Amino acid sequence: MTNKGAHTGPLAGLRVLELAQIMAGPTCGMMLADMGADVIKVEKLPGGDDARGYREPRVNGVSAPFMILNRNKRGIALNLKHQLGKDILLRMVKDADVLTENYRKGTLEKLGLGYDVLSAVNPGLIYCAVSGYGRDGPYGDKPGFDLIAQGFSGLMSVTGEPGRAPAKTGNSIADINAGILAVAGITAAYVHKLKTGEGQVVDTSLMEAAIQQTYWQAAIYFATGESSGPTGSAHLLTAPYQAFRASDGWLNIGGANQGNWERIAGALGHDEWREDPRFATNSARMENLDALIAGMNEVVVTRSKAHWIAVLDAAGVPVGPVHTIEEALTHPQTLSREMVVDLVHPQAGATKALGCPIHFSRTPTRIDRPAPMLGEHSRELLREYDYSDAEIDAFVAAGVIEEATTAR
Repeated sequence: MTNKGAHTGPLAGLRVLELAQIMAGPTCGMMLADMGADVIKVEKLPGGDDARGYREPRVNGVSAPFMILNRNKRGIALNLKHQLGKDILLRMVKDADVLTENYRKGTLEKLGLGYDVLSAVNPGLIYCAVSGYGRDGPYGDKPGFDLIAQGFSGLMSVTGEPGRAPAKTGNSIADINAGILAVAGITAAYVHKLKTGEGQVVDTSLMEAAIQQTYWQAAIYFATGESSGPTGSAHLLTAPYQAFRASDGWLNIGGANQGNWERIAGALGHDEWREDPRFATNSARMENLDALIAGMNEVVVTRSKAHWIAVLDAAGVPVGPVHTIEEALTHPQTLSREMVVDLVHPQAGATKALGCPIHFSRTPTRIDRPAPMLGEHSRELLREYDYSDAEIDAFVAAGVIEEATTAR
């Protein structure tokens, strides 16, 4: 880890208190931190963020899932059930711009730390809540998890292969997208705050983050009253646009418009397909999809992925391999865009993390801090809030805070 001085990202100067844990909220905090915000991860006691308990895989005893989502943050471990812990948080809130949380609705209110209390301390506070279903409505009190949100939203009904059991996406799409939506909401609220000085509540949910992913399926339902089913890798509206098996693996071919389709037919050596009434238009291709895909598969399977990628690239057709995670994360394009970064963790040692997918020409992002040990910055932060070392020692003795052994 290298120290490059003050962060010059577009959100430099923004202070965020992250009371969120596991995935959606920490995804939000990580992105804000990459863009320059001072994100202080306030972890509960005992144990901290529940993601710390994800046992496998671990790197020298440290949870890899926790590390991947919490880089670039400072961390304090605080017992919010203790009055002194609440007092510490309220002091921190006074000069914070943002507080994020993804507890079940009412949890912070029961602790006496709801938005009404926090906004009284800091009227300019942006309070971002990421919940399962949103803070109102008949399901407003229900907890939420990514799997449950994917099922509720209809995503699982359109994922996977036809005739098979419902499938979730391979990634935690509701959690991750909810974190991204929280970033968008916070930055919009911050613009409002800069104009008016006013804070507000930003409210999003896993359910809404999952439903947002159904644009094409929703368009079909609104237009026809019919619910789409799963189509594997194929597109709902255009063809050919899916994965095909080559002699040594899979590749994607994207014939998303008429010009691309005509180039595909020529590249595969079947110019006659362009005039075939079954395939001449997109509507015809969708109506005769099985015949189209069967014909293409017969050709594609005869040669390697590299052959077809070269041929289709030369023809100007969108094409690409179906990578494993390893292949994707070691590809020269991925590396050239700095989507893999190196960090040194005090316990785990040398580690890697995903880079920031947003690039700025004048205010670059930066990733130079590994995920914190539990309570790693407790003393450092409390000193910034004018607590003396004697007071901090008393907090440790009383179980109000915890500090990592490396913190001093």
